[in-house]
Amino acid sequence: MTMLKPLSRRHFLAGSGAAIGGLCVGFHIPAQAQNTANAMPPEINAWVVVKPDDTVVIRIARSEMGQGTLTGLAQLVAEELECDWSKVTTEYPTPGQNLARNRAWGNFSTGGSRGIRESHDYVRKGGAAARLMLVQAAAEHWKVAAAECVATNSIVTHQPSGRKLRYGELAAAAGRLPVPTDVVLKDPKDWKIAGQPVKRLDTLDKLTGKQVYGADLKLPGMLNAAIRDCPVFGGKVKSVDEAVALRMPGVKKVVRVGDSAVAVVADSWWRAKSALDALPIEWDEGPHAKASSESIAAFLREGLEAKEAAVGNKQGDALAMLASAKRTVTATYGYPFQNHACMEPMNATALYTAQKCEVWTPTQNGEAALAAASEAAGLPPAQCEVYKLHLGGGFGRRGAVHDWVRQAVLIAKEMPGVPVKLLWSREEDMLHGRYHPITQCKMTAALDEQGEVTALHMRISGQSILAGIFPQNIRNGVDPVVFQGLNAGGAEAAIGYTFPNLLIDHAMRNPHVPPGFWRGVNLNQNTIYLECFIDELAQAAGKDPLEFRRKLMANHPKHLAVLNAAAEKAGWGKPAPAGVFRGLAQTMGFGSYVAACAEVSVSKAGQIKVHRIVAATDPGYVVNPQQVAAQVEGSFVYGLTAALHGECTVANGRIEQENFDTYPMLRMDEMPAVETVTVPSGGFWGGVGEPTIAVAAPAVLNAIFAATGKRIRTLPLKHHDLKSA
Repeated sequence: MTMLKPLSRRHFLAGSGAAIGGLCVGFHIPAQAQNTANAMPPEINAWVVVKPDDTVVIRIARSEMGQGTLTGLAQLVAEELECDWSKVTTEYPTPGQNLARNRAWGNFSTGGSRGIRESHDYVRKGGAAARLMLVQAAAEHWKVAAAECVATNSIVTHQPSGRKLRYGELAAAAGRLPVPTDVVLKDPKDWKIAGQPVKRLDTLDKLTGKQVYGADLKLPGMLNAAIRDCPVFGGKVKSVDEAVALRMPGVKKVVRVGDSAVAVVADSWWRAKSALDALPIEWDEGPHAKASSESIAAFLREGLEAKEAAVGNKQGDALAMLASAKRTVTATYGYPFQNHACMEPMNATALYTAQKCEVWTPTQNGEAALAAASEAAGLPPAQCEVYKLHLGGGFGRRGAVHDWVRQAVLIAKEMPGVPVKLLWSREEDMLHGRYHPITQCKMTAALDEQGEVTALHMRISGQSILAGIFPQNIRNGVDPVVFQGLNAGGAEAAIGYTFPNLLIDHAMRNPHVPPGFWRGVNLNQNTIYLECFIDELAQAAGKDPLEFRRKLMANHPKHLAVLNAAAEKAGWGKPAPAGVFRGLAQTMGFGSYVAACAEVSVSKAGQIKVHRIVAATDPGYVVNPQQVAAQVEGSFVYGLTAALHGECTVANGRIEQENFDTYPMLRMDEMPAVETVTVPSGGFWGGVGEPTIAVAAPAVLNAIFAATGKRIRTLPLKHHDLKSA
C-alpha cells in the first residue's frame, strides 16, 4: 500500500481554492469523532438534514465570528427550502468531510466579506433541490403529479385534495431520490425569510453562556500549554533551562516548538503559564534586533521618490501633465501597523496519534487549518480533521495564517494520545500578530484655472500582504490587494472618480513585521488617502466637497448614489447643530458601494467628539437588514478604534504594545450614533462586514478639518493637537 505524501499548506490551499464546490447530494456525511453514524439523521442533501420532529439542520461551511454569516446563509437555504424558520438550527461540516466529498460545501474561507456573496448561489440551490426532493417524495407517496403539490412552512400539500405531509415524515424517502438537475431559484422580490430581519440563530447560546469557544473547550484527559515565541520577528531560541520549569507543580513537559518558540505543558493553563514565566530563555534576536518605527518610516519615505514602482491604475499621462501644470497640490499621508486584537486569543486543541491528528479550533478557514494540521503532523489530510468552533473575533487574523494550529499540533506530537490545548496569552497574541500593513502615500494633483483636476498621481510606498503570505499571487511585481478601492474597474473594488490623467503606483517596501489581512485590508488607508486629498483639492478649488465630488463621479452612478444618500440623510447643505461640523467620504470595496457623513465637534481644548455617522451602503441585495445595520455599526467601532487609538510601534525589533493598556479599544462614550441607509440596487452581491470601515476615518478627518482648519494626515488621532488652527 502506498502512503500519500503530506501536502504542504500552500499546495493544499492552492488546490482547494481552484474550484467552488458544486451541489453534491445523496452521500452521507461521516460523523465527527464524538458522534456515531447511527446517531446521524438521514440527510436530504449536503446542506439539509430534516429530523422526524421537523427540526431542520442547515449545514454552514463558512465561519461565524459575530458577523451573522451563519444566520444569513441559513436564511438563504431556508428561503428556497420553504421550511419553518422557528425550527431551523445549524451545524458546521468539517473540512475533512468536505475533502472526502469532493468539496460538496465549496469554499470554507470566511474573509473579505465573502461569506454570503461568494456562496449564495450554490447554498440557495441546495435548499431548492431539497425542497423539490421533499415534494417529489410526497407526490410518490400519494401517487400524484409533483406539479399538484406545493411546499410551504415545512409542509407539503396536495392542492386538489388538501392532503398534507410534514417534512419530518418525508425526509427519509426524499433523501433516497435522485438529485434534481434543473433547479430554479426564487426572484428576490418573492423572498419571505431572506431579506427579513429575522432573529439570529447564535444569540441565545451566547447570552446564556452555552456557546463553547475554543478557549473554553474541555476534553477528557486534556493538558494545557502556554507558549512564548522570540519577541523579535525572525529571531530564534538560543538556549533554555528546562529544569526550572520541570520542578514546578503540575508541569509535564517543556517543548521546543520549531526553532523560535518554547512551550510548557501542564495540568492547568495557569500552571503552564507560570512555569513559562519562570523559564530562563536566551534569545538570538537575529538581524532585525535594531529595527524601530523610525527606521521603518525612513524606509518607506525612500519609496515615495523611487524611480521604480508597480502600476495599479493608469489613464493618460499624469506625470507629463503635472510637470507642465501651473498649479499643483501635494500632500503626504501615512498609516501605521495595527493589531487585530481579537478578544479571544489564538488557541487550538490538538490530539495526535501516528494514525490520526484532530484539531478543535476557531478558524476563518477550516480547510487552511486542516492543511496546517496535516503539514505539522506529517500526515496526509485524509488522516487529519479539524472541528471548527465559533470565533471570539477574527477580523482576518484567523484566516490565511494558522501559526497557532501548527504550534498546537507540534506540541501534541510530543504527547501522543493526549489532547493538548494551546492558549496564547494576551501578550503573546499582541506581540505575534499579522499586522495591518504599514504604508505612506504621496499625492500630487494639477488644477486648471476653473479648479478642475487635470491630473493625479498617487504613489503608495509600503508593505505587500501577498508578498508576506501568498507571494505566488504577485504578478510582474504587482500586488493587486495594495490597490483596493483604486482600481480602474471590476466587481471587487473600483475607484469612484474619473480623472483625465491618472497614475496610481506602488513602491513595495517590506519591513520585517509580518503583514496580514486586517479587517478592511488596504481599502482602509487607500480611502483615507484619496478621500481626504479630494477634500484638500475641493478646498484649493474653493468648492463644496460634495459638489466637487459629484462632478468627478458623473461616470460612476452607483458610487454617486450612496454618496447622495448619506449626504441627504445627514442634512448636508443644511445648518448643523451649533459647534458641529460635517465630513464626507465614499468608496467601493468588497463588491459594495459605501459612503458616510460624519458629524464632529472639537472643544477649545482639542477634545474630539464624534456625534453621528450616517452610512449608506449598496451591497446589491440585503439578506437581513438588521444584520446589515449591526455590521455597519460594528465596522465603525473597529474603524474609529483604529482612527482614534490604533497604532503598533516598533522598538529594538519588537512590537511595543503588549496589552489593552497600551493598545486601547473604543470606549462606549466615544461611540457615535450610527444611522444606516441601505440602497440595494440589485444585480450583484456585495459584502457588508468590511466596506464601511474604510469610510469611518476619512469622514471624521474631513469633519475635523471643517471644525479646526487642520489637516490630519497620519493616524492615530491621539497623537495630534486638535485645537483650532
